[in-house]
Amino acid sequence: MTDQRFAEHLEHPAGLGLRDEGHRGSAGGAPCGDLVTLELALDAAGRVSATRFEAAGCGALTAAASAAVTLVEGEEVLVAARGGAEAIAAELGGLSPGKRHAADLVSDALHRALGAAVRAADPRDPVAGRTLVAMSGGVDSAVAALLCAEEADVAAVTLELWRDRANDGERSCCSADAVRSARALAHRLGLAHLTLDLREEFRAGVVEPYLADHAAGLTPNPCVRCNGHVRLDAMLDFADRLGARTLATGHYARTTPEGLLRLAADPAKDQAYMLAALAPASLARMRFPLGELTKAQVRALAEEGGLPVARKPDSQDLCFLAGTGRAAFLARHGALHERPGDILDRAGRRLGAHRGHTAYTVGQRRGLGLAAPEPLYVLATDAQANTVTVGCREELATTRVRVRDVRLHAADPAPDAVKLRYRSPAVACTLHGDELRLDQPVDGAAPGQTAVLLAGDAVVGCATIAGEAGEAGGLGNPCASFPSR
Repeated sequence: MTDQRFAEHLEHPAGLGLRDEGHRGSAGGAPCGDLVTLELALDAAGRVSATRFEAAGCGALTAAASAAVTLVEGEEVLVAARGGAEAIAAELGGLSPGKRHAADLVSDALHRALGAAVRAADPRDPVAGRTLVAMSGGVDSAVAALLCAEEADVAAVTLELWRDRANDGERSCCSADAVRSARALAHRLGLAHLTLDLREEFRAGVVEPYLADHAAGLTPNPCVRCNGHVRLDAMLDFADRLGARTLATGHYARTTPEGLLRLAADPAKDQAYMLAALAPASLARMRFPLGELTKAQVRALAEEGGLPVARKPDSQDLCFLAGTGRAAFLARHGALHERPGDILDRAGRRLGAHRGHTAYTVGQRRGLGLAAPEPLYVLATDAQANTVTVGCREELATTRVRVRDVRLHAADPAPDAVKLRYRSPAVACTLHGDELRLDQPVDGAAPGQTAVLLAGDAVVGCATIAGEAGEAGGLGNPCASFPSR
């Protein structure tokens, strides 16, 4: 038997019909066929007003949207953001499993509309103790939110950065599925949760440069670019509109008393490398609750807090590559298809064929398909000629690395070490203009990667690797000759 409240919302829906009087959020569409759009505005006091909806599909969607309108109209935005599918279902007297998807879709649309309205609002005066926490749906950000909620007035935000049917939404930290998971976690902790749609900014500021760098034969760091120029500053701006002075994230990193970024206590999980391009003014407003913890300690805290993500595996892929390979992504979004070319040695002799320069990076050993007396490594790629140059490990080694776009976050102290890849150990060095002189050789420096400059365990700057300095061949060590094919 249909609950009377469900019937009332279905037969006399509140707020039916859009009027172009506010900000919109939509959810649904193919393949289910159900589509709902919610429209709302915020008044000068930050209360939800002019809430309307439009729904196409099953009757449950109309009833759920009407229930959402009833629940949020007139509420302060952070009160409205504490409600989701559970509250919508309760307003309807409960929903059967077959109708629950309607509440999920309406909740998605509602939180997108709330996020759009907040983003467009004027900044608010800071509210004492208020913190915005970035939640991705994983264990790290959930524990960061848990720790912050113990001592602060906390609201949560999840970014929607990428939506593509070729991706695995469950494995991506920025998909619509991840947003829904993060919202459920935030509501479980009693937190307001908002969705911030940055898909356009992410494509323009991260994905397009990623594609362009691959086309140019570089090995980019999209996460460094995203953190330094797209998502964290966007969340800080969003925090201003909620009256939150501080943004907390689940990154494993710390800060120094002088306001510089500092490596995390757990070297195995340190993520300061990925935050190295963050401007000092932005960093001053950041908080990293996990900086002194190990992963095991974080999982233990999640278990103690009853969080269902306590044992959730870490994401291994770039968020926009989840469920799809790099080659497929480059072909689909950048028209960078396989393009066979020559594999050469240093002398320019042909050793074999490759499937396209975008599949290779300096230092790579696997996937060359060459028979040789000793292992071969990629020494360089040439995008214009579509060639890959290989050699033995001795030819890969270098003690001088050219860099560009050097950014120093402080005049003092001077860099004394550098990390040339995310998981590589720091190497003692000195910086001379656009050249890094290393105290010991490294096996290749891939153009396009980020060089993170350190003074002790503090991040004092970053740059982009341009290539080896001086003559090709790094240290110039001879290598055995290989027969051409």
